[in-house]
Amino acid sequence: MTTAAVRWAGGLLAVLLTMVVGLSVVAAAEEEESGAPQGLVTALDGERVPPEYLQWIERAGKECKAVSAPLIAAQIAAESNWNPTAQSSAGAQGLSQFLPGTWKTWGVDAAGKDGGSEPDGVADPFTPGDAIMTQARYDCWLASKVTAMGLGGDPTRLILAAYNAGPGAVEKFEGLPPYPETQNYVSKIVASMADYSGDMAVEDGGTFGNRVVAYAKKWLGTPYAWGGGGPEGPGRGFAQGAGTVGFDCSSLVQYAVYHASSGRTLLPRTSQTQVTEGREVARDDMRPGDVIGFDLHGSYDHIGIYLGHGQFIHAPKTGDVVKISDLDDSYYTSRPQKVRRFG
Repeated sequence: MTTAAVRWAGGLLAVLLTMVVGLSVVAAAEEEESGAPQGLVTALDGERVPPEYLQWIERAGKECKAVSAPLIAAQIAAESNWNPTAQSSAGAQGLSQFLPGTWKTWGVDAAGKDGGSEPDGVADPFTPGDAIMTQARYDCWLASKVTAMGLGGDPTRLILAAYNAGPGAVEKFEGLPPYPETQNYVSKIVASMADYSGDMAVEDGGTFGNRVVAYAKKWLGTPYAWGGGGPEGPGRGFAQGAGTVGFDCSSLVQYAVYHASSGRTLLPRTSQTQVTEGREVARDDMRPGDVIGFDLHGSYDHIGIYLGHGQFIHAPKTGDVVKISDLDDSYYTSRPQKVRRFG
């Protein structure tokens, strides 16, 4: 918990003590899909997790459906950089950076100080097993809180915003609070979750392709906004995207390729024109960073970026978010496709 949490920790503690722990112009209409799968990865890639914490991260990732091991790991890396003795200037402590007041309510005795898997009778924020399992249970409670708010959008981003700034702030602003600290915190963790995901094992797309992938994944969980976004980043949409700041499918591709090329390649704004740019690539020869267009409604009206291992990242439709889906899903395999390579 970082300093933004100080604004609400006192009031939240009083409430928590009475509760039981529970655990986005042209040619964008294509993305009004139905039934496209999420395909989000949840398996843990243990090579990036310090081995002494691996069993606890895996266990924590099973605490509830809303919380995965990669989420727990990416949070810890952002909070303390895997330092179990970390202490912030605001008084946050341990791997998961709990403030003392919040720890008093949520602290779990899950492990011994020696790293053993048996409780030792003391819930200690500086004991890694205790901190990790407390973090998981707290994340699960936050998941139930933000779900009950009925805000829509990506629940993982809302959980993280609540962890950093408090659920009260998420409710007040009906989504991500406008605090720069919180917005940076959420973006950083969402972007780094793939680093801890086993199902996202590295498939080399070359220097340029890998950069395209990295710039696209930076915006995982960002709202879909019809007509919104561009090379400068997320933007306010219009028509059915009015009022929403985010990307549509073609603006996400435009952004990622533009930044991967350091501003040298500015693609056209629509998916129909983007699939005429670059070099044509056979589908069987795709590599990460290639752009793949789909003919969904009589033209190449949807587009995404190949990640490797049969997955691609895209902004699917109104009401959804930038996410990862499977190319093998019948919704996509039944449509004509074109693959282009840039860089």
